This record gives sequence, C-alpha cells and structure tokens, in this order.
Amino acid sequence: MTADATFSALHAAADDACGARLFTVTVLDHAAGLARRAYSSHPEDYPVTGTKPMGANPWMEQVIGRGEVFVANETAGFSPYFSDHALINALGCEAAMNIPVSRDGRVVGTVNILDKPGHFTPARVATLTALVEKHRAALLEAFAQVSMG
Repeated sequence: MTADATFSALHAAADDACGARLFTVTVLDHAAGLARRAYSSHPEDYPVTGTKPMGANPWMEQVIGRGEVFVANETAGFSPYFSDHALINALGCEAAMNIPVSRDGRVVGTVNILDKPGHFTPARVATLTALVEKHRAALLEAFAQVSMG
C-alpha cells in the first residue's frame, strides 16, 4: 500500500469514528531537524510539499519530546504554537489534537486532527488515540516511504 493510501485510509477511519474536519500527517527527520507534512485533507491550504524546521517550544517538548498527545479544544490552547491558527479558524476548526507515532521509543511522526470547538471529548481522544495505535505498523511503513528531500 502506498503512503498516501495508508494516510487516506486512516483519515477516513478517523472521520467515520469521530469526525475530522482537517486531517494531516507529519513525518519527522530528527537528524536533519526537519518536519514534513506527508498527507493533507486540504492540500490547497496545507500542501504536502517542502519541509520546515522543528523548533523548540512546549508543544514540541510534550508531543515530540515526551510522546504525549496534545489536545486543545479552543484556539487559545493551540495558537501560541501554531502560527497558522487564523487559517485553521478560517477552515472552521477551533480544536486541535496531535497524536505522536513512535518507533523504538522515539516520535517519528504525528497524526493531526482538527475540528470544531470542544470537539475532543475524553471519549473521542481515547477513540482516536486507539485508532492511531491500531494503525501504527502501517503508519511506520508509510513514514518510511516519505521523502524528506
């Protein structure tokens, strides 16, 4: 299965399970200090071309450093870390959830789901986290197919 097919299937599963107005997948290259968006439900607004530097901030420490899920159910909870929060809001999203995907104890990518304010209830967080874990092996295979160049 191609990386895009794997990411698209997970997007459909997440949308069916809980809703996913904006869905992206990011792959990390720790050695180069780069992150690449490898999948986007909105490729016009969030294209999958290019890379960006991985910075240092509390979001990075939580999600990438400690491998913990990040949830913000209103824009104020993620706007300090997401410089594109105005675009996120323009797409009707005011809540964000970022689920780290690890290999051998190191986060190698994230699944990012955004939706309406208050969307990420404890039940939805548990469902989406379990869904990503269920697809972890396929995600790791797909991450390996993504070129960071």
